Amino acid sequence: MKRMNWWRAAVLVAGLAWSLGAMADGRIFTREGLAIGGTDPVAYFTEGRPVEGSPDYQLEWGDATWQFASAEHRDRFAADPEAYAPQYGGWCAWAAARGEAASTVPEAWKIVDDKLYLNYSRFIQWRWERDIPGFIEAADAHWPDIFEK
Repeated sequence: MKRMNWWRAAVLVAGLAWSLGAMADGRIFTREGLAIGGTDPVAYFTEGRPVEGSPDYQLEWGDATWQFASAEHRDRFAADPEAYAPQYGGWCAWAAARGEAASTVPEAWKIVDDKLYLNYSRFIQWRWERDIPGFIEAADAHWPDIFEK
C-alpha cells in the first residue's frame, strides 16, 4: 500500500514538472512556445510516428506556432490544418473526456477516423483505448467548456 502511494506521488510530481512548460495559448496546447511541443502533426499521418519539427519549417495557425519536418508537411498543413491538427487542440483526449485539460507527450497518440488524438502518457493512452468511442463522445461534449471554468 505504501509503495503504491509513493508511486502515485512520484507520477504526480513528474507530471507537474513536465507540464510547467505547457500553456493554454488560446486553445492549442503549447510547450516552449510551440504547438504540441514542436512535434510535426503531419508526420503522424505520413510516417506513422512522431517526428520533431524544425524552426526552418513553421507557420502560425490557431494563435500558435507549428513546426514541421519538411516544407512539404508545412504546406500540407497550411492547405488543410483541420485535417492534421490534433483534436482538442493537442490536449489530452482522456482528460478532455473528464472535462479537464492535461498536457500530452508525442509518443502517446492514435489516429481514429482520420483524426489525431494525443494523450498525457502511454499509460493514460492505454486507459483511453479501453473505450475510444465513449471517451471521444464525452470529450466532444466537454471540450467547448473546458477553458471556460
